[in-house]
Amino acid sequence: MSTHFQIPKTQRAAIVESKDAPLRVREDHPVKQPSELAPGECLVKLDCSGVCHTDLHARKGDWPIPAKLPLIGGHEGVGIVVAIGGHTLDSPVKLGDRVGIKWLAYSCLDCEPCRKGLEQSCEKAKCSGFTVDGTFSEYVVSYVSHVTPIPPELSSDEAASILCAGLTVYRAIKYSNTHIGDWIVLPGAGGGLGHLGVQYATAMGLRVVAIDTGAEKKELCLKLGAEKWIDFRETKNLVQDIKDATGGKGAHAAVITAANGEAYAQAIDYLRPGGTLVVVGLPAHAKLSADIFFTVIKSINIVGSYVGNRQDAREALDIAARGKVKCFFAKKPLSALPEVYEGLEQGTIVGRVVLSMKE
Repeated sequence: MSTHFQIPKTQRAAIVESKDAPLRVREDHPVKQPSELAPGECLVKLDCSGVCHTDLHARKGDWPIPAKLPLIGGHEGVGIVVAIGGHTLDSPVKLGDRVGIKWLAYSCLDCEPCRKGLEQSCEKAKCSGFTVDGTFSEYVVSYVSHVTPIPPELSSDEAASILCAGLTVYRAIKYSNTHIGDWIVLPGAGGGLGHLGVQYATAMGLRVVAIDTGAEKKELCLKLGAEKWIDFRETKNLVQDIKDATGGKGAHAAVITAANGEAYAQAIDYLRPGGTLVVVGLPAHAKLSADIFFTVIKSINIVGSYVGNRQDAREALDIAARGKVKCFFAKKPLSALPEVYEGLEQGTIVGRVVLSMKE
């Protein structure tokens, strides 16, 4: 229990009361007090939180699995541990530590998925900003076993989006069956996940074909290390353009971060034999369409990749801390969250948005 921090009774928080209700930023939302924390829980005073497209889905309630309501969204928070539940044994964090809050708020660490390193698919998983309240607030309750230490080389703002966007693309590339010098296609390359994916892929020795639209995103992707750029609005034959960009044979892998079904359907055609399609982006209502004949004949691998585990998070942050990956973001106050959601809906946000809790 904290004796070093003054913890208020109420806080500012952005709350979705119901699916159709407008987003409200309240000034009087209760803060869970140290004496109320269960063993294993911790209270984190947040500096900032990134905003993810997943937060928009949670707000709209358009996924097959609905979010809890009312809901405080957000799952890319960075802050300081200000209280730890009584009777917590062997806590890996202590008061005053700077930590990150990820999508995976809790896993049991003992079911079969957890034991095999798929903590994010735990049978008892709790997800920040979806099944439990998240990081669009000044304080958040999390779990000492799942908060992530932030390297001192990274500012809180820089680290925020690595905790989900960076972690998600890093793990997807890590399991894409690629090797140094291979070609990887990144649809949605100029977006929040995509621009980090360009950098992680480049840091891992891969050659990147970036797919997106608009001059601003093109400039960003090429600046970050993409060798080839294809504008999906301007191309007349995306599949042929990708084959031409990769020496005529097609890409070794595609990591689809774009949240639309069409991006998945095209990948089987432009992957070379033995290539891997990594399924990451989550459209609200779409089916994975693949030509079975050519999937078999070309020996294509289709791999689902869902965020990442605790080790993946540390690796993703370590690469960023060594200067290999930099998140390009705009910083806004928490009160700007409604307009950020609108930008996500329209696809106009370049890079990421990080919300400050210090208005």
